[in-house]
Amino acid sequence: MLSFRHQIFMEVARLLSFTKASHTLFLSQSAISKHIKSLEYFYKTGLFERHGTSISLTHTGQTLYNKLLEANQLQDELHQELQQINENFLPPTRLAMGASTTISLYVLPPVLSAYLQRYPTIQINVLNRNSNNIQNALLAHEIDLGIVEELPRLNTLTYTPFITDDVLAVCSAKSSLGDRSLSLTDLPAIPLALRENGSGTLAVVEEGLRQKGISMASLRVLIRLGGTEALKNFVLADTCLAFLPKRAILKELATGELVEVPIHDLVLQRTFYFIQRKGTENNRLVSTFIRFTQQQYSQME
Repeated sequence: MLSFRHQIFMEVARLLSFTKASHTLFLSQSAISKHIKSLEYFYKTGLFERHGTSISLTHTGQTLYNKLLEANQLQDELHQELQQINENFLPPTRLAMGASTTISLYVLPPVLSAYLQRYPTIQINVLNRNSNNIQNALLAHEIDLGIVEELPRLNTLTYTPFITDDVLAVCSAKSSLGDRSLSLTDLPAIPLALRENGSGTLAVVEEGLRQKGISMASLRVLIRLGGTEALKNFVLADTCLAFLPKRAILKELATGELVEVPIHDLVLQRTFYFIQRKGTENNRLVSTFIRFTQQQYSQME
């Protein structure tokens, strides 16, 4: 098993930040610095270079980090094989995943609760970012699993379908748009609030409109907001039109705070995927989580 000091080093090396590592490890920065200095004393060389407020790995530090990644993978494989031999063997395990906003806020919480009741020795860290950022975090080995909307596919990743979701055009109950049914030709004149670039929701809207011959440049975009909640709260306070995931606004639609605005001949739907780095498909921890989540969500549906 990797020593505690090596685990601390890996987290600092992964994040390239003592401050961020202190937050994820729940240790003081002084304690982390002490452990890193102890490793540097042991290896008789520096592991990090300090550049004012930032740090980078030295050549030795990068070599150590690469070898520890391999050792960590071997340890995970050993634990998985031992669990197959003895189901009572439940080592403390960390699962780092990332999910786009809709999944993080509206899909995962009940599934994660049920999962942790079933597997209490597993610690889960969830990164909540837009789909592009989650994909980049996976490629950078910052997470073990991602759940995102469909993006342009990379040959270094594998994609497993999870669930589908509708993206609806909506407005607040106080907007005059709620009394209308729109056509595609109406859209360029309608004030819009949209998600930020890199958002899976925005990508679905852009592709759906592109297929209908409408460019984003022709639209009257008032504001772009980062995150589903920010966009939803803005629309609740304003009278413009927005495109939001149905799963994110079920409560507001039920209470009448938000109103769906039908757009003739425009249906926006997306699929969410589990994404993994190729070569990690046999990771038992990740595979077990994917199967559990699929089963749980099929029952919830």
